[in-house]
Amino acid sequence: MPILAHEPSLYPSDLFQRPAPAQSGSRWWALHTKPRQEKCLARYLHQAGTPFYLPLVPKRRVQNGRKLESHIPLFTSYVFLLGTEEQRLDCLSTNRVTQVIEVIEQGQLLTDLAQIQRLIEANAPLTLEQRIEAGQRVRVKSGSLMGLEGMVLARRKESRLLVAVQFLQQGVSVEVDDFTLEPLD
Repeated sequence: MPILAHEPSLYPSDLFQRPAPAQSGSRWWALHTKPRQEKCLARYLHQAGTPFYLPLVPKRRVQNGRKLESHIPLFTSYVFLLGTEEQRLDCLSTNRVTQVIEVIEQGQLLTDLAQIQRLIEANAPLTLEQRIEAGQRVRVKSGSLMGLEGMVLARRKESRLLVAVQFLQQGVSVEVDDFTLEPLD
């Protein structure tokens, strides 16, 4: 039983299939929010019709014998805005944003966020990874995650594929079989 109904974490729903940001006059911004304000800011952006992405993952727990499910931000205190300068300033006026971080590599961030969304949609069990280390880059060559690119991590005798948001130096990992991976040159 969910505590609250699942709220939109992506607006519009075709955000990652839209034309390149430069063509629409918009650009990606990383909004660093005050603690526990990510969903409030996302609600505000959704009501304003401003494109945004807040990666949310389900968290399940048992309390007093009841199974509870909530959706928590994957990247604590970050909401990604695809907007104009005016929309960026509007976000600052909400008093929920502590810092707006300019994204230099617009294409790379778009690719990274689209891959994170694909993993979330696949209901893969994700593990948050902090401070990405250098490693071998790979592509998944078969299965439901085919085409995803990332870095291999070896942890506790299992192979994990790390899909990162390079801009934040954070990412998520998912367990994969070695035979589904091919190295990138």
